[in-house]
Amino acid sequence: PAAEDGAMRTAWQGKAGRSPLQALYESDQFEQSSLQAVHQQRRELLSNVCNRYTRKRRLLRPDDLRHLVVDDTHGLLYCYVPKVACTNWKRVMMVLTGQGKYQDPLDIPANEAHVSSNLRTLSEYSIPEINHRLRSYLKFIFVREPFERLVSAYRNKFTRSYNTAFHKRYGTKIIRRHRQEPSDRALERGDDVRFEEFVYYLLDPRTQREEPFNEHWERVHSLCHPCIVHYDVVGKYETLVQDANYILQLVGADASVKFPSSSKTTRTTDDMTAQFFQDISPFYQRRLFNLYKMDYLLFNYSIPSYLRIR
Repeated sequence: PAAEDGAMRTAWQGKAGRSPLQALYESDQFEQSSLQAVHQQRRELLSNVCNRYTRKRRLLRPDDLRHLVVDDTHGLLYCYVPKVACTNWKRVMMVLTGQGKYQDPLDIPANEAHVSSNLRTLSEYSIPEINHRLRSYLKFIFVREPFERLVSAYRNKFTRSYNTAFHKRYGTKIIRRHRQEPSDRALERGDDVRFEEFVYYLLDPRTQREEPFNEHWERVHSLCHPCIVHYDVVGKYETLVQDANYILQLVGADASVKFPSSSKTTRTTDDMTAQFFQDISPFYQRRLFNLYKMDYLLFNYSIPSYLRIR
């Protein structure tokens, strides 16, 4: 891992022939040695888990790169993970890439942040351009406790009345397959999916045979391929603002660009997640944990204390 860190520093050359990380090490203005150590540990753990669990490294396909947002101005690649502050990160990326069009991330409406044409992804570039950016840009990702993220996705997509597209697309199928004697209304509207039914859907072998998981509940390792793409910074939802500011300083973003601090009181917490799992049997808890196990291992999350799988 130390050699990898050295390679990372030399790969990311700035205008003055130094990498941002070298500049960081040499600069007195950042008293962040403890934060550097944290990120070094996260990279090392990620590398160790990848070496232990991935037998064969496959080549990246353009389709694997649809979640990697590109900022050519600052030499930045961000792999977005839904339900891990990705709306705010997309807003920040629009400010960074907007040539002054946007000043404050919070001025950008949430729905505009998700319009695909507003940001370029790595899959849109040619193979040589892709390789150049993977080699020389700063690459980062943000992750979250997997079951907290899953419950957040369930709450957002299946318990909010405005998400009719998800109710029709997924809710009706889930109810048809996993509810005994569903009402005609439920079959038609799909707007009252229970968490238990959502879990059955995720574990049903037919689900992944028919199509990939939706990005809101797809595993992070399947969205961002952290064993193939060597991320320089692994940010965590639990230390969101601290990690976000660290990245913005690393790439020399304008000091006026600030990551928005969340004021949401509805956000999914660990205690809330535990309540959702109360009615899931130990058998299904274990199977669901196994489904998301790689994310737990790669990003150093421990088995939740509320699970009854020991």
